[in-house]
Amino acid sequence: MMRTAPVAPRGWPSAMAPPLGFTRARSASTTSVSKPSTRRTRVKLRRLNSDFSKPYPPNGDEKRWWDRLKAALGTTSSDFVNATLVQIQNASRMPSGGISETSVNAVLAFIEAAEPKNEIEAALAIQMACTHAVAMAVLSRTGGAYGGDRHVVMMAAAASRLLRTFAMQVETLRRLRAGGSQYMRIEHIHIESDARAVIGNLQIRKTENE
Repeated sequence: MMRTAPVAPRGWPSAMAPPLGFTRARSASTTSVSKPSTRRTRVKLRRLNSDFSKPYPPNGDEKRWWDRLKAALGTTSSDFVNATLVQIQNASRMPSGGISETSVNAVLAFIEAAEPKNEIEAALAIQMACTHAVAMAVLSRTGGAYGGDRHVVMMAAAASRLLRTFAMQVETLRRLRAGGSQYMRIEHIHIESDARAVIGNLQIRKTENE
């Protein structure tokens, strides 16, 4: 009977290390479980006034950060990036009215996850992210603590419309990427002169003896 060499704990001499095949199998199993993670592009905000904050790179590498923002938005235009950052700040305010760095970065992560290929797709992704943020803010105010039954009904109706809009935006992006083509399927049935055929929706009924 063949004996398997014992597995050496970490730090032991290589002479008592486990067989090569065992090490590779364990390494392959570990690799299949772990997935590489890519950090999303983030911004830091420096407040200039009550209505606007200036974004800047978290790590100080402004050129690399700006290139990553362009890639995340699917554009080569710096003007588009600047306009987008302003729009995100205006649309992702907290219910209290302040500009939230967390909300801005959440919207950016949402857009980057959509992987827009151009400015049109990026615009749709921005609308989707902002619609989602507003819908969640409305849902958070649906509870009875913010008013009576009438208020709850109004907030629930507004949230429902926003969620339907979000679903329509997702479908619009899907159609845009698929090309929006419509296909018509035409089938030809050829019947020989000496043959018989019935065309239609046929339903065959079984008898009791069958």
